[in-house]
Amino acid sequence: MLRVGLTGGIGSGKSTVSAQLASLGAVVVDADTVAREVVEPGMPAYAAVVERFGPEVVRPDGALDRPALGRLVFADPAALRDLEAITHPQIWARTEEIVAGAPPDAVVVHDMPLLVEKGMGADYHLVLVVGAAEQVRLRRLVDQRGMSEADAKARIAAQADDDARRAAADVWLDNEGTTEALRVSVLRLWHERLEPFEANVRHGIRSRLSHPTLSPPDPTWPAQADRLLARIRRAVHPTAVTLDHIGSTAVPGLVAKDVVDLQVGVPSLAQADDPSFVTAMAAAGFVRPDGVWDDNGKDGTRWPKRFHASCDPGRVAHVHVREVGSPGWAWALMFRDWLRSDPAERVGYATMKTELAATVASVTDYAEAKEPWFEDADVRARAWAQRTAWRPSVDGSGDRLRTR
Repeated sequence: MLRVGLTGGIGSGKSTVSAQLASLGAVVVDADTVAREVVEPGMPAYAAVVERFGPEVVRPDGALDRPALGRLVFADPAALRDLEAITHPQIWARTEEIVAGAPPDAVVVHDMPLLVEKGMGADYHLVLVVGAAEQVRLRRLVDQRGMSEADAKARIAAQADDDARRAAADVWLDNEGTTEALRVSVLRLWHERLEPFEANVRHGIRSRLSHPTLSPPDPTWPAQADRLLARIRRAVHPTAVTLDHIGSTAVPGLVAKDVVDLQVGVPSLAQADDPSFVTAMAAAGFVRPDGVWDDNGKDGTRWPKRFHASCDPGRVAHVHVREVGSPGWAWALMFRDWLRSDPAERVGYATMKTELAATVASVTDYAEAKEPWFEDADVRARAWAQRTAWRPSVDGSGDRLRTR
């Protein structure tokens, strides 16, 4: 099963995307529909809402007057908290019931207007955001929904802004053009990413690059890494003591294979071998391929680690699981921070990688061909670490801090 979060600002066209995904076979859980269901007459939340807010939120036919209720809570944060305390447990219970009833091969789409505001991105394998400029959405609300301009602006201002939505989005579906253009984008997304992603998760298949093609520096790589790390944290906390973006995509301005490398620090590899850890990672979309994945240690020994890889065909990612404090764990952080701090070394590394990528035939050959450069670079990186008193540090909550 693939869990997809779908969101977008009011007037963005999210409902159009939701309807098309349903027509393609997705199991759509509409948060607004569920929220209405749990406060229907006869439901437990209905009685509690009426008791808290009074008969003025009840229509003559006995149903809740949702606009009246909305006016009460929109301008009163305390009232909104009370409403959420009543309805949210019922909403989540009903949501889980629908998801549990979906078939094992389902793409489950949670249509959630406040996904970004609630910080829920890590709950899903993928987050889709339908986006349109504020002025475009404002005009739609006025022209198509009959809202006053003041009301529309207030509703837009009450939601997350586009910067927050872009930070949360694994996929941004632009909807400033025609409805047909949006539908074409959704159809392509379904066949090229969602269907194969679901199959990969279900069958334990990793995504991978077929050739060591280098990409220009992508300023969104760190945000992509943050989203992946949040999913891993949710899946295997507290075993994951540290979570870091490492490798070339973690170094601003450096050309790299379009592979996001992540490091998970654990107290011991025995904990990473526990079936519950492996299963939780796989369920989150990070499978463990067969084989031994130890590093070639810079001290001439093998540095043990475990390896997981993303199932997402649209985002190749490698997860290196190492013991906190081990040579391999520390070296990955030191190498990243050294390259971040030294422009000349970044240029030298980029030149070497570009030359190799043009001559080798496979990703494996590319990795092996870099080893002699790494041996020499290790001396310079360690000298930098000693000179700058570099060391990795971890706070008590288990989140990586900046290195000194």
